[in-house]
Amino acid sequence: MDKGANVTHADSNDQALAVLRSGRGADLLMVDVALDIRDLVARLDAERIHVPIVACGVTNDARAAVNAIHAGAKEYIPLPPDPDLIAAVADDSRDMIYRDEAMAMVVKLAQQIAGSEASVMITGESGTGKEVLARFVHSHSARSKKPFITVNCAAIPENLLESELFGHEKGAFTGALARRIGKFEEAKGGTLLLDEISEMDVRLQAKLLRAIQERVIDRVGGNRPVPVDIRIIATSNRNLTEAVREGRFREDLMFRLNVVNLKIPPLHERPSDIGELAEYFTKKYSRANGLPLRPLSTEARRALNINRWPGNVRELENTLHRAVLLSSGAEIGVDGILSPDGARLDQARGTDLAAHAVMAAEQITRNLVGRTVAEVERDLILETLKHCLGNRTRAANILGISIRTLRNKLNEYAADGSPIPPPHGSSELKGAA
Repeated sequence: MDKGANVTHADSNDQALAVLRSGRGADLLMVDVALDIRDLVARLDAERIHVPIVACGVTNDARAAVNAIHAGAKEYIPLPPDPDLIAAVADDSRDMIYRDEAMAMVVKLAQQIAGSEASVMITGESGTGKEVLARFVHSHSARSKKPFITVNCAAIPENLLESELFGHEKGAFTGALARRIGKFEEAKGGTLLLDEISEMDVRLQAKLLRAIQERVIDRVGGNRPVPVDIRIIATSNRNLTEAVREGRFREDLMFRLNVVNLKIPPLHERPSDIGELAEYFTKKYSRANGLPLRPLSTEARRALNINRWPGNVRELENTLHRAVLLSSGAEIGVDGILSPDGARLDQARGTDLAAHAVMAAEQITRNLVGRTVAEVERDLILETLKHCLGNRTRAANILGISIRTLRNKLNEYAADGSPIPPPHGSSELKGAA
């Protein structure tokens, strides 16, 4: 609450659903493990309400934590809740940390246009900080005292996204037990961030265009237009011009959204930011975990500076988080600067996941004769996923497809009986994505 969060209490699943339907919404649900989390998840899905759940308990009961996560919770944290831990789970970091001139130019432009009502398109690779910049624009606008609402268009299934954006009326579909206010209405007077908008279905793009042009929306199952007063900020890590050319994105919508374009350069193109961000993340995670602040050694800084950071700021943050937890000496040495697979960053050679994908492709092409394109595609996707240890996001990036496309493919393969590598490198193969 000290950092600006609004907290609402509900005594039951029924009361929680009533709050979510009302338009007040939530970025995070913290749910006591004593409640029926599985029932809550099912009811949220039935009413097309997309919000992450964190289970809470008064003890560090491993079994309760596992059961809660199996029931659909994103995370488990013990009570009383630690504010920094909640903030980390909610991914509520809003600070603009930069030193490099390339990033300074982007921030300066963001400050110049923040006070206008123009729609903004923020582009850049995954992990560069597009949402952080969107929050910065909102906080410097005349709408800063009003809500900032985020919708991740890539994370929400297509059949749920329309209801998430525009809401629905009671009886609009099976499970619509009451009217539900969508994100457009929830953001009244404020800013709506459409994250990874390039992943939105073309049919829904038409409805979005009407909402932007006419400032009215139609709830799913509704017959009366609802006026809305919001500013739109959209982000994309894809080339929208190319998506328009391929028929995957409406040109008129792109022009409506792209009144101002803020393009964030990848981290390796703004080297002066690496050290500045490294210090920030070191302090942040030392404080959050109750650990003494240790400076980065000269060798550790060198290892950070020579890395290409394909995952950009997000990858750097995760690397520093690991380093803070693993270090025990007077400073954070190069031994603590590790890649995700545990190798020292300055010695990680031959472990590039893209190289694994190339090897997989070469292996498949040896046996192309007599096989269909669909079969070859399936093997390439599954082999890449296997070498990514089940990490869907990394596999999608290597393959050059969206995470939604990858998930749809995996669901098709699972339905055909193909074994699908589970997420996070679990040793057990599962038959579903």
